[in-house]
Amino acid sequence: MENIYNIAKKLNIEEKYVIPYGLDKAKIDTSIMEQLKDKKNAKLVLVTAITPTKAGEGKTTTTIGLHDGLRRIGVNSLAILREPSLGPVFGVKGGAVGALKSTIIPSDDINLHFTGDFHALTSTINLISAIIENSVFQGNLLNINPDRIVWTRALDMNDRSLREITVTSADSKHSITHKSEFVITVASELMAIFCISNDEEEFLNRTEDIIVAYTYDETPIRVRDLGIRGAIYKLMHAAMNPNLVQTLEANPVLVHGGPFANIAHGCNSVIATKLGLKLADVVVTEAGFGADLGAEKFLDIKCQRAGLKPDAIVIVATVRALKLHGGVKFDDLDNENIEAMKAGICNLKKHAENMKGYGVPVVISANRFPSDTDAEINELKNWCVSNGYRFALNEGALKGSEGAVELANTVKEILETEKSNFKALYPIGDDSYSIKDKIETISKKIYGAGEVVYTDLANEQIAQYEKMGYKGLAVCMAKTPNSITDDAKVLGAPTGFTITVREVRLSAGAGFIVPLTGAVMTMPGLPKVPAAMKM
Repeated sequence: MENIYNIAKKLNIEEKYVIPYGLDKAKIDTSIMEQLKDKKNAKLVLVTAITPTKAGEGKTTTTIGLHDGLRRIGVNSLAILREPSLGPVFGVKGGAVGALKSTIIPSDDINLHFTGDFHALTSTINLISAIIENSVFQGNLLNINPDRIVWTRALDMNDRSLREITVTSADSKHSITHKSEFVITVASELMAIFCISNDEEEFLNRTEDIIVAYTYDETPIRVRDLGIRGAIYKLMHAAMNPNLVQTLEANPVLVHGGPFANIAHGCNSVIATKLGLKLADVVVTEAGFGADLGAEKFLDIKCQRAGLKPDAIVIVATVRALKLHGGVKFDDLDNENIEAMKAGICNLKKHAENMKGYGVPVVISANRFPSDTDAEINELKNWCVSNGYRFALNEGALKGSEGAVELANTVKEILETEKSNFKALYPIGDDSYSIKDKIETISKKIYGAGEVVYTDLANEQIAQYEKMGYKGLAVCMAKTPNSITDDAKVLGAPTGFTITVREVRLSAGAGFIVPLTGAVMTMPGLPKVPAAMKM
């Protein structure tokens, strides 16, 4: 592992902008942006994937491998990733630092406490809750209706027992008992604001715009009404600076922010992305889960809001995952089965068509596993080429940067020869598009649904939000990541199915409308045998 100051030098970052957290990680002072403001932006490459399965896809692994590969062939690249959440680390999914030879380090630090960003976010979220409850307790001068407190506490851990809680106090004379809940930190609106804001001032302004409760006459109460902007600034100030770490091959990586893509927008911070675009010639970033979730939100929300234009999209697929989508049982995935893989390609086809529809050049990358046969890889390559897609094999996890050269050369060629004509699926801020218009556009065009149905509660909420003036907000769908439908058990790429919107939440500060579909949870639970018991 190289000293973090040496890693910063590879990006021409002066020492005065490096805030070290030991010798192996640092924060980069965002004041450096003033020095870089006139520098030309880098090319932006998004890495996404097919619908994730327990067979493994390797989106982060591919992002890191591609970055190492680009550096190996002489491209001044930079990878920008999300910070891992403790919930998945100790639950099912595991960490988020890549795998084998395509890994960022120090891995345990990044996966666990890192530089304290998530601690700052969790503390700020719960400070807001404490101030709300105290305001009610101390005479309720804001006239808050306890049954209409919509702000939720947070914990960066999977704990299903906190999905529904009763808030009360030992002082029964002043206490007003009411129902509440916890969400996992990465599902909180504050995390979304942290990652969608262009700078600290915007973060504070958007945070003050959050609606936390309603009065007895249904007047919104916002964070600004609580008078805690200064306290939030103190808690969050250091966290606003992106974190610098390195790959196993000592290539620089920024890691900052980490909203879930199934219940938030699933992208690293805009602050880190815009910094990276000034520090390198090519920036490789990722968006969470499959292209139907993370990539759609990256393109329709993050890019529109931050004024970004992706120059290429890499879709990660694995032979194993395609065979699972094609009907093979998990225990049989190591056996060659070309017909099953061909059947499962329907999932890849849908995601590839979706990404191509945004007007951005697409590369399909096969992340190779040891059990993949040459015949299976060749069949996948033939399908890609015959359907007009660039194909590149990635063996970065097994061989390091040497194994990612084919992918790196393919991406480099596309960036040099093809033009991106990026266009979002729908415009943000245009009141001619209703909330339902946007929900149904995403559901039908991206997921392949035939119909969207709404519960009575969802209809009431949509009507209320439009009446409040939020018709033009972005739509951030909350949906299972395990299927292109809203049913986690459905694999492949079915069409004509029904999406059910059971509830719609307003994130006024983040600028989202969040429709909850199917059985998606904002506070996950642990499996029967959590990863924490295997460490």
